[in-house]
Amino acid sequence: MRGVPGDLTTSTRPPTTIPLRHFLVALAFLVAGGALALLRVAGLAGTGPGLDGIAVAHLLLVGWVCLTIIGAMTQFVPVWSGVEIHSERLATLQLVAVAVGVAGFATGLWLGRLADAALMAGVMVVGIAVFAYNLARTLWRARPFDTTETHFALAVGFLALAAVFGGTLAADYRWGVLVGTGLSRAAVVDAHVTLAVLGAVVTTVIGALYQLGPMFTQTDALSVETRAARIETAAYPVGVLALAAGRLVEQSVVATLGGLLVAGGVAVAGAVLLRRIRDATGAATPMLSRYAVVGVATLAWSATALATWIRTPLGAGVRFGHPATGPVLLGALVGFVVVGSLYHVVPFIVWLDRYADRVGLERVPAIDDLYDARVATVDLAATLGGAVLILAAAVSPAIASIGTDGVLDAGTGGLVRALGGALVGGGALLFAGNMLGTVIRHGGVEMVRRSAVDSEASDTPER
Repeated sequence: MRGVPGDLTTSTRPPTTIPLRHFLVALAFLVAGGALALLRVAGLAGTGPGLDGIAVAHLLLVGWVCLTIIGAMTQFVPVWSGVEIHSERLATLQLVAVAVGVAGFATGLWLGRLADAALMAGVMVVGIAVFAYNLARTLWRARPFDTTETHFALAVGFLALAAVFGGTLAADYRWGVLVGTGLSRAAVVDAHVTLAVLGAVVTTVIGALYQLGPMFTQTDALSVETRAARIETAAYPVGVLALAAGRLVEQSVVATLGGLLVAGGVAVAGAVLLRRIRDATGAATPMLSRYAVVGVATLAWSATALATWIRTPLGAGVRFGHPATGPVLLGALVGFVVVGSLYHVVPFIVWLDRYADRVGLERVPAIDDLYDARVATVDLAATLGGAVLILAAAVSPAIASIGTDGVLDAGTGGLVRALGGALVGGGALLFAGNMLGTVIRHGGVEMVRRSAVDSEASDTPER
C-alpha cells in the first residue's frame, strides 16, 4: 500500500470547474432525493405503480453518490497517478448524460411513465459508459497500479456491469427483454444492486480511504495493515462477483462464499480506518469526525451482514446485509464518507481557484476557514442523530420478535423513524447549503457560471 507521496503533481489535473460541476449537480440531486423521500414518509407518494421508492433510490445513489464519485475520480486519478485525463470533453459529456438520464428516469418512475423511464435509463447508461471509457483510458497509462488505483479500476468495471444490468431492467419495462432468458427479474435486480452498491460504490470508498485516511490523519501504515490490505484487494472483488453471480442464478452457496469475502474485506478497511483515526495527529475537521462514524458503521455492518449471509444471502430483504440494520449502516458508511470528503474537496477546489496564486502576496484564508464550521457541527449532529433513531426503529421489531420487554410499539416506532428521517433530511439540506454557500461566498456566482464556459473552451486531445 503506497504511502502519501511528496511529489503529487497538479499539472496533470483537469480544470477544477469539471469536478466542481459534478459536485454541484450531485448536491441538487441530494436535495431532490431527500425531498421526495420526505414526501413518501408523509404519505405523498408518486402516481406510478409503487416505483417511487426506486426513483428516490436512483436520485440518491446515482444522482448524488455516483455523480460525486465520478467527479472526484475525474480529478483525483490524474493528480494521484500523474497522468493527464484522457479527454476533458468526455468528462463534461458524462455529467450531462448521467444527470439528464437520472432526472428523466426518476421522473418517469415517479409518474408511472415506464416507457419514458426506459428511454432515459438508456441516456444514463450512455453517460456511465462514457465515464468508464474515459477513466479506463486514463488509468491505462498509470500502470503498475497501487492499492488505490486498483480499487478505482475495479470500481469502474463494477459500475459498467451494473449499468448493463440496470439498462436491461429498464428495457424490460418496455420490451420485456427478460422473457425467455430463464432469469427472474428479482434475481437480476439483486445482481444489479450488488454490483452497483457493494461493487462500484463501496470499492471506490475503500480505495479512497486507503489514501485519504493516512493523508488526513497523518499516520503511517502498520505492517499488518499493509498485508491485510493486499489480501482485501485480492479477495473483495472476487467476493462481489461471486455474491452478484450467486444472486443472479439463485445459487445460495456461491452467494454465501461471496458474502463472506465482501463482509471480511469491508471489515479490514474499517479496522484500518479506525486505527488511523485513533492515532491521528492532524487537527480535528468535519472530514475526520465523519470518517470516525464511517469506521464504526463499517465494522457494525460487516458483522451483521456476515451473520445474515451465512444463513441466507438471497432475497430483496438481505441485499445489504441484515434486513433491519444493513441498509441503515451501509447508508451511513457511504453517506458519511461522501459528506466528509466533500467538506474538504469542495473548499479545496474553491481555495485553489481563488486564493492559491495570492499565497505570499497577501493573507489568505485556510481551506477549513471557507465553510461555516458551526453549520458543519449542526448537520453532523442532525444526520448522526437521525441515523441512530432510524436504526433504533429498525432494530426494535427485531428485539420484539425474541421477546425482549420495553421495545417500541409499532406506532412509536413509526414516529421515531419519521423523526429520524426528518433529521437526516435536515442535515443533508444544511450540508448542501454549506457547500453551495462556500462556492458562492468565496468563488462567487461567476465561478459557477465560468465552469460552463470552461467546459466548452478547453479540451485535452484524445489519445
